[in-house]
Amino acid sequence: MSHDQRPEPSAAHPRTMERRGFLKKAAAGLTGAALVTHGCGSSSPNANGEGPSIKTSPKVMWRLASSYPRSLDTIYGAADVLAKRLSELTSGRFTVRPYPAGELVPAMEVMDAVQQGTVQLAHSASYYFKGKNPALAFDCTIPFGLTARQQNAWLSHAGGLELMREVFSDFNIINFPAGNTGIQMGGWFRREIQSVADINGLKMRIPGLGGEVMSRMGATVQVLAGGDIFPALERGAIDATEWVGPYDDEKLGFYKVAKYYYYPGWWEPGPNLSFLVNKDAWAKLPSEYQHAFEVAAAEANGAMLGKYDALNPPALERLLQQGVQLRPFAQDIVALARQTAFDLMEELSGADASYRKVFEPWKAFRDQSYRWFATAEASFTAWAAKEAQPG
Repeated sequence: MSHDQRPEPSAAHPRTMERRGFLKKAAAGLTGAALVTHGCGSSSPNANGEGPSIKTSPKVMWRLASSYPRSLDTIYGAADVLAKRLSELTSGRFTVRPYPAGELVPAMEVMDAVQQGTVQLAHSASYYFKGKNPALAFDCTIPFGLTARQQNAWLSHAGGLELMREVFSDFNIINFPAGNTGIQMGGWFRREIQSVADINGLKMRIPGLGGEVMSRMGATVQVLAGGDIFPALERGAIDATEWVGPYDDEKLGFYKVAKYYYYPGWWEPGPNLSFLVNKDAWAKLPSEYQHAFEVAAAEANGAMLGKYDALNPPALERLLQQGVQLRPFAQDIVALARQTAFDLMEELSGADASYRKVFEPWKAFRDQSYRWFATAEASFTAWAAKEAQPG
């Protein structure tokens, strides 16, 4: 619970032009930036007649509630990237203070806190909150859905962000992409899972739509915050857990109590994290602060995936040296999981018009995108991976 190499936005997009304009102003010290004074009905022009300098604009401090512990520096780190860059872009006048899970708000309650205005901002995975609206899962990831690059493309250039903002608007929230882990591992199991029959009765920590799929396949599903998983696995309250991948999983110590490490995480092919912003707080910001936030969020979004891609390979090697047994999911498990996932989505689409409004264009994008990726990406990756094998 990034990002991929984010495609350069089209120069024709108005928001892109605004961001580029903002960056030019930032490079020049933002001295000529036009700002609307927070809480005032008018503003005094600066020497250039444009509006007040950012140095005379109001000081704003927001609190960010994260769903992640500080020890998971890559996934939690997106909040730090946002805070650092936002402060730099606004000469320290718009600041964000991140708080790890549980310090202000429990990990699974950060969306409520933003909606109610307890905090102005959260960093989380939207599928944690699918109980509020199942369509929220599309903002994060769907089983057998989009990879990190595809998810980024759908959100940024194929109308996904606009669709998701309609959903979030019902909760007085505006969402911004805030990192991606890339495809995740299938998780840690105390015993081997060799067929669908081994899923029956399995107690597993797994959130999102993937949890519903596993439940329909016979598992007993729980949703636990990152810091609560190891104790539950150690004492046998759960038999298995998924998290992210080798780097985080090593930090959380799962290999000490569960030796079977499965792949791939078919339920999380490209999970997008989000900054969730209270809409009332957002509306009160001067426009230049809004632009600064967008720029800082985009940087945080782009940084996560690269860091995971650099840290996961050596972490996997270290785990294997600890006696971890790497296992692929059996084909009957994957086949049933895929069928179950799409049956479930079709059911939700048939029962809920708001869900269908997101699902239908998402599915059309997914199908088209995978035809292209299968043509070039998948064939090259298969060839390159084979060539990289020793011997």
